[in-house]
Amino acid sequence: MEKALIGFAATLCVLGGCITGIMEGKVAITAVEQIGKNPDAASKIQSMAIIGAAISETCAIYCLLTAFLIIFILGA
Repeated sequence: MEKALIGFAATLCVLGGCITGIMEGKVAITAVEQIGKNPDAASKIQSMAIIGAAISETCAIYCLLTAFLIIFILGA
């Protein structure tokens, strides 16, 4: 039972990383749509999209790190 709870906790952490990836895709879609509507603001939109993706990517990295810690520290 304990191994199942450890696996479930690690799965939740990985799910957090997957959700982050989906949201980064939505940011990219919105950025491309806005650049299509206003090509003059492409550099500003692109830089803000890259900064937003980088900030949200740290959440995915923390989720992956937490999943590894749960698996290898608690699962051992």
